[in-house]
Amino acid sequence: MATWLPGMATYGLVVGVAAGKADVPALAGWLTGPLLYSGGAQVAAVGLFDAEAAGVVVIATVLAINARLLVYSAASGARWRSTPRWWRALACYLLVDPSFAVGADGYARAEAAGGSEAMSEAHDHYLGAAVVLCATWLLASGIGVLTADALPTGLELAFVVPLFLLGETQRRITDRVGLRAVLVTVAVAIVGRALPLHLGVLTAIAAGLAVAAMTLEDQP
Repeated sequence: MATWLPGMATYGLVVGVAAGKADVPALAGWLTGPLLYSGGAQVAAVGLFDAEAAGVVVIATVLAINARLLVYSAASGARWRSTPRWWRALACYLLVDPSFAVGADGYARAEAAGGSEAMSEAHDHYLGAAVVLCATWLLASGIGVLTADALPTGLELAFVVPLFLLGETQRRITDRVGLRAVLVTVAVAIVGRALPLHLGVLTAIAAGLAVAAMTLEDQP
C-alpha cells in the first residue's frame, strides 16, 4: 500500500479542503469520508450539497459512482467465503480501488503458492493494507477540513482532484470498450451541465455504462 499512500493522502487532503470550503457544516463534510469512503463519491456529494441539489440526485449520483465496487466485491467473494461474517463485513467496507489492487496481488501470490496458510496470510495482507489506507484517508481529509479556512483564498487546490481522477482513469483504460465509455461519459457530462438539479453527472455515468454494456454485447 506504501506506493499508493502519497497520492491518496494528497487526494484526501484536497477533498477535505473542498468540504471545508463548501457551504455545509465542517463535520458533515468530513463525515462523507467514513460514510461514503470513496473520493469520487465524496467530491460529488459535497459539490451537490453545496449547490443545494435534490437529495435524491445526491444519493443516485453516489450510488452510480460507487457501482464499480459491485465488480470488486464479486471478484473477492469467492476468496472471502470461508472467512467469518464480521471479517467479510469489515473487508467489504474497506473495499476501494487501492485496497482491491493490493489485495488482488496478495491473493494471486497465495493462489500460486497454494495451501490454507498462504490464503490466511493473503487475508491479513489485504486487511492490513486496507486499514492503513482508510486511516490515512480519514486523517488526511480531516486535516483538510480543519485547515481549509486557514489557506489563502487564492490558493486553489481543487484542480488536484480532477487531475488525480484523470490519472486513475487513464491507467484503467486498457481496451476500446473503456475508451468509448470514457469519451461518451465526458461528452454527455459537458452537454449535461445545463440540466436542472445537477442531473448531468448522473446522466453521463449512465450513458458511459450503457455504451460499455452495448460494446461488450457486440464483441464476438
